Amino acid sequence: MIPTRTIEELTQKNVAVVAQMERASHEVRTRGERLADTIAAAVGSWTFILVQTALLGLWVVLNILAWARHWDPYPFILLNLALSFQSAYAAPILMISQNRQAKLSERRNHLDLQINMLAEQETTEILHLLRRLCERSGMDVNGSGGACFEEETRHDRIIEQIENEIENEIEKPIAEAVERAVEKVAAEIAEPPE
Repeated sequence: MIPTRTIEELTQKNVAVVAQMERASHEVRTRGERLADTIAAAVGSWTFILVQTALLGLWVVLNILAWARHWDPYPFILLNLALSFQSAYAAPILMISQNRQAKLSERRNHLDLQINMLAEQETTEILHLLRRLCERSGMDVNGSGGACFEEETRHDRIIEQIENEIENEIEKPIAEAVERAVEKVAAEIAEPPE
């Protein structure tokens, strides 16, 4: 006999599996990816923004108030150079971190899709078995309307339906509206002012 589990036990098990997946994804990072993630976490924090704001403010104030020794007088060209260097390096580092996160997210999405497809197949099989049990016990299930759920899901047809819906209900009306607007503007330009 299978032991009865509570929802809390099942949830804890699922949380442990997710935590294990997270640890595994962190362990396979390269040294460069770890460095990029660390820098991205630091640069994307309020602490960084506040410290940088304080340093920039101090830089400007000291250069305005230092009557005799301006190391970077207004318009603060040295400060602009330093910030440009910071931006030139920070942007690619942030992109490295985001790309890694996007790959991880894509893997999770593929896993979700596989699990959803498996669950759909299992549900279909359960419905088949349930119908057979009902028929054996003499219950009438023909009028229930559930037979359509027992059919195998054709994913290619679903994708085709989604693409057609997007094309006909979203993209086509937008294209038509743009075309009408262009025609209206062209007509207004062609008409000479009176």
